[in-house]
Amino acid sequence: MAHLALGICACGCQRPAHETRLVALTGGPGAGKTAVLEMALRTLCPHVAVLPEAASMIFGGGFPREGSPTARASAQRAIFHVQRELETLVLAESRVGLALCDRGTLDGQAYWPHDPASYWATLGADREAELARYHAVIHLETPSDSQGYNHQNAVRTETPAEAKALDARIQAAWSGHPRRFVIASRDDFMEKAIEALRLIRAQVPSCCQRRG
Repeated sequence: MAHLALGICACGCQRPAHETRLVALTGGPGAGKTAVLEMALRTLCPHVAVLPEAASMIFGGGFPREGSPTARASAQRAIFHVQRELETLVLAESRVGLALCDRGTLDGQAYWPHDPASYWATLGADREAELARYHAVIHLETPSDSQGYNHQNAVRTETPAEAKALDARIQAAWSGHPRRFVIASRDDFMEKAIEALRLIRAQVPSCCQRRG
C-alpha cells in the first residue's frame, strides 16, 4: 500500500472532523498483516484509514538494505522518522476517526542491531510517550512452518525459527501497552483474520460504526 487508503463502506457519520485514534497492527514475518489490512479496507468506512508501512516506503524508494549493524541502524532511524511523520500528518488533519498503522514506532526496537535501550537514546525519543500515542495494538503472531509460514515472499528472508524469534522481540517491544491484543496463529488463517477484524472494529469510534 503506497498511499493513505480509506475504507469503502458507509457509516452514516457526518462529522467534518474527528479526534483520530492510532491503532498499530503489528506482528512477525508472515503473520498476515497485509491481508488483514486489505480486508479492513473492504469492510470499514472512509473514516478509517490505513497508513502505509514505513519500511516498505523506505526500501522501495531505494534506501540501501544491507546487513551490517551500521546499515541496519541507519535504516531503522529512517523508518522511525517516516512512521512518526505519517502519524503526525493523519492526526493533524483530523479527517478520520481511526488510523490503522501498518506497524508502529515501537517495532523498530525489535529490529535494532544494538542494545534496545540505545534505540530510544539515538532517536531522542521516549518509549513510554511513544507507547501512549497508540489507542490500541493488535499483534498477529507469526505462523509456524507447519501452519503455513510463507517462503514465497521475495523480501522475506527469515527462516521459520528466525521469524518466530523476531515475533517474540516485537511482542517484547510493545509490552506494557494497556490495550494490546495478541492473536495466536491458527491452522485456519481466516479464523485469525476474523478475530483481528473484530478487534479493529471495536476500536472504531461509535459515530463511525457501520449501520445496518
